[in-house]
Amino acid sequence: MDILSPHALDLESLLLSLFMFTMYNVFIWLKLKNDPIYTIQGATNLARIAWVVSIMEDKNEILAVQTLRNSTMAATFLASTAILLSVGVLSLTGQAENIGNTWHALNIFGSTEKSTLALKILVLLINLFIAFFSFSSSIRLYNHVGFMINTPCTDGNYSSSMTFVAMQLNRAASHFHFGMRAFYFLIPLVFWIFGPLLLVLSTIAIILVVYFLDRTPRLYSDYMTPFGIKACKL
Repeated sequence: MDILSPHALDLESLLLSLFMFTMYNVFIWLKLKNDPIYTIQGATNLARIAWVVSIMEDKNEILAVQTLRNSTMAATFLASTAILLSVGVLSLTGQAENIGNTWHALNIFGSTEKSTLALKILVLLINLFIAFFSFSSSIRLYNHVGFMINTPCTDGNYSSSMTFVAMQLNRAASHFHFGMRAFYFLIPLVFWIFGPLLLVLSTIAIILVVYFLDRTPRLYSDYMTPFGIKACKL
C-alpha cells in the first residue's frame, strides 16, 4: 500500500473516470435493448442489415466491394494512427524529466512523482493498444465479409447466408465503434497528465459530447422505417 499511497488521488480519479465512462456505455446499451434506433450506431446496424439483404438479392458485387473498401480504409487509417500515437507517447518517457515541470504546472492536487507520470503514460499506452486491436479486428472482419457477401448461393436460399454476413458486418462495426470509444477516452487521459481534477472534468465533458454525437436525431428517425422493414427479412 505504501507504493500506491503517492498515487492515491490520481488512481481514485482514474477509477471514477472509468466508472462514469463505463456507466454511460452501459446506459446506451440498455436503451438500445428497448429502442434499436436510440443511437446512430443502432440505426446503422439496421441499415447495414438492410444493405446486406439488398446487395445479396440484387447481386451488386461492385457496390459491396467499394463500400467495404471504404470501411476497411477508415479502420486502417485509425489503426495506424493508434500505433503512431503509441510511438509518440513512448518517446515522452525519455523526456519526462525535462517536461515534467511544465506538465505539472496545473497539477494542484495530484502527485508530481516521476512514478506517477510513468503510470499515466502506461495507461495512455494501454488505451491506445486497445484502440489498435479494436480497429485491427474490424479490418479482419470487413475482409471476411468481402468474401462472404459475394459467395454464390447453391440452393436458391440466401436467408441463412444473409443472416451470417449481416452478423459479421455488424460485428466489424462494433469493433470499430469500440476503437472509437477508446479514442474518445484518450482525451480525458491526456488531461490527466495535467492533474486528476482535469481528468474528472474532461470525462464529464466528453460524455456530454459523445451523448450528443450518439443520439439519433428524432426529427429524422422516420427514415429508418424502410431499413427496418428490409432488415425484417432476416
